[in-house]
Amino acid sequence: MSIQVRYFASLKERVGHGSAELDSPAPLTARQIWQQLNPALPLPETVLTAVNMHYVPADSLVQDGDELAFFPPVTGG
Repeated sequence: MSIQVRYFASLKERVGHGSAELDSPAPLTARQIWQQLNPALPLPETVLTAVNMHYVPADSLVQDGDELAFFPPVTGG
């Protein structure tokens, strides 16, 4: 099972790269994927997660072939 992971804005700098690929034998939640790829960094509570360009809760399952994205909160003005 292959999942493409993308990091945006300040998260990209925080984890040190803009993307990663995760191979997993079973579906995982977005939160579990963050933990596997960034074991030294807890998932910030304010981070937004999206699967295939649709916002989802961090506890949503990510399936084979999905693209998972992590975004910091966005403010405007």
